[in-house]
Amino acid sequence: MASVTEIEWTDSTWNPITGCTQVGPGCENCYALRFAERWRGIPGHPYEQGFDLRLWPSRLAHPLGWKKPRRIFVNSMSDLFHKEVEWEFVDAVFDVMETADWHTYQVLTKRSSLMRNYVRRRYGSGVVAKHIWLGVSVEDAEHKGRIDHLKEVNSASRFVSFEPLLGPIGPVDLSGIAWAIVGGESGPGARPMDESWAIELRDRCQASSVAFFFKQWGGARPKSGGRLLDGEAWHEFPHTP
Repeated sequence: MASVTEIEWTDSTWNPITGCTQVGPGCENCYALRFAERWRGIPGHPYEQGFDLRLWPSRLAHPLGWKKPRRIFVNSMSDLFHKEVEWEFVDAVFDVMETADWHTYQVLTKRSSLMRNYVRRRYGSGVVAKHIWLGVSVEDAEHKGRIDHLKEVNSASRFVSFEPLLGPIGPVDLSGIAWAIVGGESGPGARPMDESWAIELRDRCQASSVAFFFKQWGGARPKSGGRLLDGEAWHEFPHTP
C-alpha cells in the first residue's frame, strides 16, 4: 500500500504502527488523532480501534515492493519510539529501511530520548545510514531540549520539525542539523503562528547552513494561509553526504 499524501515534504507515508498518546502541547490538536477517531467502532476499518496504539506486522514489507525511489514519512499516524512499542518491532522497521535503501526514510518523534537510546543500542559507535533521516518535533522553546537529544544521535541526516510552531523558539544551536521544517497548526481550533517566530528560525537556519522548508501558515485548513514566508516560497531539502 503506497499511501498517497498531501504532506509537502514527503512522497509517501508508511504506517507499520498506528495510534499514539499525547506528550505535549503540540499534540493537543493532533490531525492523526482527529482522523483516526472518526472511524472508531466501524468493523473492518483500519482505524476500527480509533487512535489506540496498534502494530501492523503485515505492513512491514511495503517499502520493499516500491521499486521507484521515494521519500517515505515513517509512521505519520504514530510515533516509532512510543514507549509501548517493543524495540524488537522497531528493529524490524529499521531492518526494512536498511534493506530497501533506494528510498529515503523520514522518522519523526517527540520521544527524543527514547530515539537516542534506541540508536545507541542498535548501532553502538556506528553511524546511522544516510538514507534514514532521524528528526524531532519541537513546538516551542520549552521543548527544544529534544534537539539536544537529537544531536546525540550519530547521524549526518538529522532534522527538526518546528510544527505546529506555537511560540518563539528563541536562541537555539542548529549546528549538526541538516534540515528544518516550519509550519503553523491547521484544523478546528488551530492556534495562530506569529510571522516573527518563523522568520527568526529561517534566519537562524541560513546562518547555520541548514536547509529550510516552510510548510504552511495553517488555519482552519492546511492551505488556509498559503505557503509564502516573507513573500517567498521556501522548500529546501538537505544535501546529506
